Amino acid sequence: MVDGTIAGDTAARKAALRQKILACRDALTAEYRTSASATVLARICEMPAYRQANTVLAYFGFGTEIDTRPFLEHALSDGKTLLLPRVDRPSRSLRLYQIRDLDADLEAGIWGIREPARDRCIKAAPQSVDFVLIPGVAFTCKGERLGYGGGFYDRLIPQMTKPPAKIAPAFRCQVIESIPMSATDQCIDAVVSETSDKV
Repeated sequence: MVDGTIAGDTAARKAALRQKILACRDALTAEYRTSASATVLARICEMPAYRQANTVLAYFGFGTEIDTRPFLEHALSDGKTLLLPRVDRPSRSLRLYQIRDLDADLEAGIWGIREPARDRCIKAAPQSVDFVLIPGVAFTCKGERLGYGGGFYDRLIPQMTKPPAKIAPAFRCQVIESIPMSATDQCIDAVVSETSDKV
């Protein structure tokens, strides 16, 4: 019963923190988000971990997230094997697919997020990933990550046996001092914001 109470308390704290950070992110102007996104992604593209990677797993930014499309275009122009995730509802997991054309290979998926079209894209194994651009709501300089609450990346990352470099792009307001962590929560290697290339 004590463990259940602790888990419930952690979940409640996460939910409150998630709501607070998302409100701060949503309050940023469109102009600021565009400029900051460009700065963040340019810094990530200069990282040795990205330059040395052959296979890159990324995501298509949604809503007020960092706009990742320029990064996806850059990865393709660099000759990287670019993978994007698709939500598999029955198993509550992410399946990875190779993307060659950002316009033709993607469709609106769950929650309206752009994801690979299964009839056009080749399925890929998590073990092939060298570099992960990982989304989230909040991050700390210690590598703690607060996701959106579905646990999709927390279940995916342990399948990557290499392991890959896990880099989170974020606006400065998403980088905080501490995050309540659960036993299954996966950490990142670095968070990159518009004010510092490694916060």
